[in-house]
Amino acid sequence: MKDGFDQNAPRKSWMGLLAKAPEGRAAALLDGAMARPSFTWLRAPEIGTTMVRARAGGTGTSFNLGEVTVTRCALTLEGGPVGHAYIRGRRKADAEAAALIDALMQTDRAGVLQAEVLDRLHAEAAAAKADRAGKAAATKVDFFTMVRGED
Repeated sequence: MKDGFDQNAPRKSWMGLLAKAPEGRAAALLDGAMARPSFTWLRAPEIGTTMVRARAGGTGTSFNLGEVTVTRCALTLEGGPVGHAYIRGRRKADAEAAALIDALMQTDRAGVLQAEVLDRLHAEAAAAKADRAGKAAATKVDFFTMVRGED
């Protein structure tokens, strides 16, 4: 039986948030929060493709939907923490910023980054989602059957 606690859940959350951030936004928030520390590349940003898999109806047999371009990198801060990033598209600067934030979130600077970068990205994503939902709701058509009074 699988244990309900996932010790990597917070990291998965911020990695997903950074991967979905608009172009240049994570880097701008990072630069506004602090000066970038020095680091060493383990894998400099490189562009490639990965296969996207899907399931028909969410429950059917999985199939290869197609390929998507991704940028990935890995770096290490002076003294230890390693940061990784996978970003959809050809965005080397965004991958660098995401990997740097990932590494810094494993240090004593995590509180500052949470407040200045991740919480803002989360709020912006929620606002964008609400905006999309509002636009979709504006086009909603309510179908109903009128009672003819013959009952």
